[in-house]
Amino acid sequence: MQNEFNLDLDIEQSNDADETSSTLYAIAMDFMKGYIDVYLSLVNQTKGFAVVEAKNAQDYEQRLIILTGINSNLDPKNATAIDVVQEWQRRQAIIFDVEASITKGVYIKMREVAQTLINELRVATNNFQVFDSDYINKNPRMLPIFQRLINVRSKSELKKRIGSVSDNAISKPAAKRLSDILNSQTTNQNINDQEILQGLETTLEGIVRDLVGRVLLETIVATALDEANVPYKREKEYKYLEGVIYNFRSDFVIPDENEPKAFIEVRKSSSRHASLYAKDKMFSAINWKGKNKDILAILIVDGEWTAETLRIMANVFDYVVPIKAVSSVANSIAEYLQGDKSKLKWVIDFSIKPANE
Repeated sequence: MQNEFNLDLDIEQSNDADETSSTLYAIAMDFMKGYIDVYLSLVNQTKGFAVVEAKNAQDYEQRLIILTGINSNLDPKNATAIDVVQEWQRRQAIIFDVEASITKGVYIKMREVAQTLINELRVATNNFQVFDSDYINKNPRMLPIFQRLINVRSKSELKKRIGSVSDNAISKPAAKRLSDILNSQTTNQNINDQEILQGLETTLEGIVRDLVGRVLLETIVATALDEANVPYKREKEYKYLEGVIYNFRSDFVIPDENEPKAFIEVRKSSSRHASLYAKDKMFSAINWKGKNKDILAILIVDGEWTAETLRIMANVFDYVVPIKAVSSVANSIAEYLQGDKSKLKWVIDFSIKPANE
């Protein structure tokens, strides 16, 4: 077997149905949501990681998140709560890496899941010697391993050989074709678990990257809004938010698009792209605030934004805050919905009309 392997599972086409299945993607989604819950709990306990105490590092998951967030080499399995506090104290100037702090645990758990699947498949196939088509048909979740075993590098190549399949469904004809290939290629071969795991690593990385882009930051925001009892709609749940120039959708509209009181945009950036993202987000805010006079504009940021772009955006958005402060913002939105008008910082008068009026 070759060590380099790029397993294409059409991750970009994953949908809500996938998230409730037994696929690697769905399992990773559950793990990520679990670590997000631990992270948000820590945010509340530590006031956004401003004060970390021993009571905040009692569990393995807590220690893993804190140590990974500050890029520490301490092993969270062996480190004590006091060790974690001392490590945090000496590395306070390091910007807390939210993405890494959550995804590190997901990677660890997904590698354990991959090994469990390999062990299960080894038993079901008599040590990778007999691949029954009925088993393949009933276990499409094993597709990433099947694909690795026949050394097929892409979804398109796999489709040419056995037809259209996914890790949610493998038809009986496709299962028969895959069974024939597996039985012919694996007989009497000494298949090493480590090689399979190494081949699956690219798949796991792709899944986690996709989850980061699709759900990580927005799930953190949604969870904070839920805890503050703030009603909202997410981007996929409504048609558009009306603006002066164009109608478009924000990441969150509160409570809905018909009588919007706030919108939230969530953006991770690097210093290289900060200026470009800032212009895009500022125009969106002007567009929506110019149409809706009493709407709160909120930007939740993560990553390496430059101080200047954040300062400029704060002249348009009512709130520009890091992801770790999202719970505080959610509470402010709740207070605004209850009538606290002091939360509204900017009113934008912006209209376009024909010159002859």
